[in-house]
Amino acid sequence: MAINITQDFWPFVEANSKADPAALCLKYHGKSLGDLDIDLAITQIECRRKFAKKLSETLKRDPRFLIPNSLSGEQATSDLLAQYHASLLEPSSTVLDMTAGLGIDTLHLAERVKAVTAIEIDQNKAQALAYNVLHLDRNNIDVVHDDCIEFLNKSQITGQRFLWDYIFIDPHRRGDHGQRLFALSDCVPDVISLLPQLRRRAHWLIIKASPMLDITRMAAELPGCTQILSIGTPTECKELVAIVDLTNDEVSNFEIKAVTLTSSTKQEFEFTALEEREAVASYAIPREGWFLYEPYPSVMKAAPYSLLSQRYGVAKLHPNTHLYVSEDLVPDFPGEALEIWNIYPFMSKHIKRLHIDYPQINVATRNFDMPAETLRKKLGVRDGGEMRLFAATAGPRQLMMVVKKPDY
Repeated sequence: MAINITQDFWPFVEANSKADPAALCLKYHGKSLGDLDIDLAITQIECRRKFAKKLSETLKRDPRFLIPNSLSGEQATSDLLAQYHASLLEPSSTVLDMTAGLGIDTLHLAERVKAVTAIEIDQNKAQALAYNVLHLDRNNIDVVHDDCIEFLNKSQITGQRFLWDYIFIDPHRRGDHGQRLFALSDCVPDVISLLPQLRRRAHWLIIKASPMLDITRMAAELPGCTQILSIGTPTECKELVAIVDLTNDEVSNFEIKAVTLTSSTKQEFEFTALEEREAVASYAIPREGWFLYEPYPSVMKAAPYSLLSQRYGVAKLHPNTHLYVSEDLVPDFPGEALEIWNIYPFMSKHIKRLHIDYPQINVATRNFDMPAETLRKKLGVRDGGEMRLFAATAGPRQLMMVVKKPDY
């Protein structure tokens, strides 16, 4: 069934934008407002609240952007990540987006490249994307409602070498019963088995994958992989992205890049597995007045543990404690920098003293004998405030370090 956006659809959404969606469902249950699709209209109100931050740029650019259902918003790429994905492609290129979904990646890609063919198997999503493309007057996007593998099989290889410069794919990572899937070969579509077909149709392949995958194994499963990106925000690793040269399946040394994004900044840390293996870390016992560094989640996923120490001149606390310290502040370290205010050995008398000194503090543990919540209860402190406690193994001892963001 085609999506029916009547003349009074968006005025209803805008007039009720501050109303409670659940209350609206009760109010209009079983009632008719002519041809207005009430359920879809209420879905717009609900999704604008739920995804206001995630899709802020899209909704600002097009206040009447249609979201077919809440699940499509949950599964969609954020504007922040989609914008970065687009930056990976050459401006004059053509792209096949095999798993368009809500189309956030498609729309961002189309802002940068020459043309995008967007394939979506779900009818509602495909219709919503076609509506949004038409509404935005994006004439370089072709939306196709089809199974991406069937579409690939039907695409005819012509005299030109490739049909597209890039193929972009975000395989579905949930099983039939909602369980998470972590291996690329378990996801739908199975990009590993599709590689021979993809090699005949494009030069480059970009795969968006779960951050739970093992980077080394992922590269080994993808002949021609030139780069794997670990992408996230300062608080979470969001995804792994593999870039594969489909014209060369004998790439021997791939690059790893940890990318941390905010709305206004981008920080990248690039290295190879060989560089990490050859790096030599230094070690030190922290002191009060020094600076403690916690790598960003995307960096932790990429795991350049020794290389961080060597490149930035910071010392690790322990081979298995991925926290770093320095006497002077290193402003460009790819992580959070914190000033060490107090250090307490993990002993009974210091546990009692810490409780008196800091009755409210945020507790975290790294390479420590107990999880953070257990330690918090043992200390008898409340969560909250601007001070933080890192309990960690440093050299032969376990320490509790009270830290705070520098005031300068």
